[in-house]
Amino acid sequence: MDYRSLGRTGMHVSPLCLGAMMFGAWGEPDHDASVRIIHRALDAGINFIDTADVYSQGESEEIVGKALAAGRRDDVILATKFHSPMDVAMGESGGDPNKRGNSRRWIIREVENSLRRLGTDWIDLYQVHRPERETEVEETLSALTDLRQQGKIRAFGSSTYPAHQIVEAQWTAQQRGLGRFVTEQPPYSILVRGAEADVLPVAEQYGMGVIPWSPLAGGWLTGRYRKSQEVPDSHRAKRTPWRYDMSAPGNQRKLDAADDLALLAEESGISLIHLALAFVMQHPAVTAPIIGPRTMEQLESQLGVVDVTLTADILDRIDEIVPPGVTLSEGDKGYVAPALTDPFLRRRRTP
Repeated sequence: MDYRSLGRTGMHVSPLCLGAMMFGAWGEPDHDASVRIIHRALDAGINFIDTADVYSQGESEEIVGKALAAGRRDDVILATKFHSPMDVAMGESGGDPNKRGNSRRWIIREVENSLRRLGTDWIDLYQVHRPERETEVEETLSALTDLRQQGKIRAFGSSTYPAHQIVEAQWTAQQRGLGRFVTEQPPYSILVRGAEADVLPVAEQYGMGVIPWSPLAGGWLTGRYRKSQEVPDSHRAKRTPWRYDMSAPGNQRKLDAADDLALLAEESGISLIHLALAFVMQHPAVTAPIIGPRTMEQLESQLGVVDVTLTADILDRIDEIVPPGVTLSEGDKGYVAPALTDPFLRRRRTP
């Protein structure tokens, strides 16, 4: 397996990153089965694992820690994330507002929790899971810079940041003499191409590593979504139902595109999974797409993509099905600016 530079960090990673979101209560609750999947990925040459504190409320990190405990930690570039509430289940309201977010107070506390769950003394890449309007980016960068100097993390990055906030963070780091985000983790797939318009060019300009999440569009590009088939039930659909609601026009557009892409894959003699992953891997700004298998079968269906190269003709056909820069469904963007969800932020206040 060829390895790629992770931005300008000096670290080299496999062209696929193993995502651990589906290990634990959100996906595979059997820890031993999840550990076997992780070990199979490592044996296949994957040396890059991405998880987050919020995945199954810390259980995913614990499973990854178990998998790496038997002398495999030194061989892995280990990434995790912080930001989301850790005292309430995902999607629930309430909880302590200080047990979440991007503040120094929370970062300094939560990194210790992640280190403990992962069973390691250091994290190779510590990422802000989402931007936060309430916290100055300087506050976040300052705390992360201190953690890097202490040796608790090796590098830090962002996830699902809009292009303008990536630029703001880079400028702030330069002006304040702080460490900078060296990676970005955007949503990116054939069905979710919005990042091509600005995030990917900006990340490339700043020499950032790019590790896209959901390159299979949450299962839409696995071949299970066809017009001739019943819409399948899935773990992801239960957690994010708006991405799978077939009454939504955007999801109907996704179904049309997925059907056309499946036909293109058949004509090209490759699986739809390989078509989708290879498309993301071949973008010049991308370091490694994150695959998120729940079963060993799902992992095996994805590993072979490292040997697949799409021709210009196939890429042109993909562009005809889903034009560059287009995200077919609003629900797949991953982050919506507060100004679009809170009317108070769009209306001039009068005395």
